[in-house]
Amino acid sequence: MHLAAPAIVLAIRMHGEHGAVVRALTPEDGVRPGYVRGGRSRALRPVLQPANIILGEWRARTDDQLPALTVELVHSRAALHGEPLPAAALDWLTALTAAALPEAQPYPRLHAALSGVLDAIEAAPAARGWAGTMARYELLLLAELGFGLDLDRCLVTGSSDDIAFVSPKSGGAVSRAAAIGYEDRLLPLPAFLRAGGEPDWPEVFAALAITGRFLARDVLVDRRAETLAARERLIDRMKRAVA
Repeated sequence: MHLAAPAIVLAIRMHGEHGAVVRALTPEDGVRPGYVRGGRSRALRPVLQPANIILGEWRARTDDQLPALTVELVHSRAALHGEPLPAAALDWLTALTAAALPEAQPYPRLHAALSGVLDAIEAAPAARGWAGTMARYELLLLAELGFGLDLDRCLVTGSSDDIAFVSPKSGGAVSRAAAIGYEDRLLPLPAFLRAGGEPDWPEVFAALAITGRFLARDVLVDRRAETLAARERLIDRMKRAVA
């Protein structure tokens, strides 16, 4: 097995006295793990940071063997880890991607979308510039894993008009008229998730309530549920930042 590709660093786990097992998302080959010799060294610690872009080379004698991975830094986002809100966003997005995606399965749309969110965070560390994009990334991840929400038509009437809610059970959209009397049982659907545009803060938090519901129910289950703690920290910091 031999693979050379650019990749986004997702997770780093120290291994032994000197090495590290690194998981990174490539554009065409999905999440790839590898053992980095000397991964705990002063030279490589700044390179092996979540959200950094590396040029990786994975080599293994068999498909069952953990590949040896050599890395070269292409672009560093390490400075963002010193800013509380951007750092929390990087932690959540990389942890979510690492926990949710199976290894060696291609997800080019997710790679492109994650790159876009990380670029947005880097360009404008204040959450106002990227919070809506993060919610859309979570929505795309659900869809790519087979848990996509049907937001195009009302699940009751079949109409695409005046969609305003999401069923927390089915993930289907519900029109305002069909929701009468049941509003408190449904999740408000912000318009930007369907139509695009820049959301305001109530819309951002409404969108995150929707994606968070289905991530917790369908994706981050069992041991992976621990990953949601990073999301809770991020949302708490976002709320404090806009209070």
